[in-house]
Amino acid sequence: MNRAQREAAARQIMERTPTPVPPDLYPEVLRRGARMLRRRRATARLMWLLLLGATAAFVIWALTARPWVEPPSETTPPLTGW
Repeated sequence: MNRAQREAAARQIMERTPTPVPPDLYPEVLRRGARMLRRRRATARLMWLLLLGATAAFVIWALTARPWVEPPSETTPPLTGW
């Protein structure tokens, strides 16, 4: 198939009338799309809530455990009885 034949075949395909769409398809698409958006929004809210909870838990743990403070040395016994 040469270039002219390919162009003619492409034009023929593009000039065809589109197949009719069922009339009840549009409301169904709207319903499914709205449901998808609700699910996506709910998932995003849940993820933000989980992130907020994890951040709060980390901050509370860090304030109570104080991991940045060096623990006292336990290698030498205390000096008592001198």
